[in-house]
Amino acid sequence: MPDHTGNPPNAPSSWPEAAHDLIHTRQTILPKRLLPPGPDAAQLHAIVSAAAAAPDHDQLHPWRFITVPDAQRPALADSFARALLERDAQATPEQVAQAREKAFRAPLLMLLVVDAACGDADIDLHERLISAGCAVQNMLLMATAQGFGSALTSGKALKSTALRSLFGLQAHEHAPCFISIGTAHTRKPAKPRPSPEQLLSSLGGAV
Repeated sequence: MPDHTGNPPNAPSSWPEAAHDLIHTRQTILPKRLLPPGPDAAQLHAIVSAAAAAPDHDQLHPWRFITVPDAQRPALADSFARALLERDAQATPEQVAQAREKAFRAPLLMLLVVDAACGDADIDLHERLISAGCAVQNMLLMATAQGFGSALTSGKALKSTALRSLFGLQAHEHAPCFISIGTAHTRKPAKPRPSPEQLLSSLGGAV
């Protein structure tokens, strides 16, 4: 049973402070600033285990992650190039080269995949995406705790035929973002974050 503070039994009194520091330390580090080393096998296991602790209505497990090892980065680069040309047949060689280069950033690169069809159909895509977002945040926090930098990246390429074909995605599967993790080469100052007063209101007006 939880104690009078609502914490699990034997929870350290330092938990609130530690959680605050971890959450507020996390920041987005652009993939081009994420260099080796990345997580080793044990660290990756801990990162994915953190994802498994996310809220998940009816335990659908509606999300999964696909890593992109070094040997597959050229194939991903080709899919980025084809995705750009799908959208803009007049793209310049320089633009195509820039699209290809994105595949080689960050030592650990994973694609988030969300299944809109598994399990109970009454649990709609929005709820599955919220669960996936919680899973990803858990991963980013664990990576931060391990000393790594991280980022989420998205874009039109994620909906392209080229990329979806490369990852073998089915019609009912969505790819919201890539997750990049590595050692931060440089960091920019943290951006201001909204205050609780900006985010919180009360039904019926202010208290």
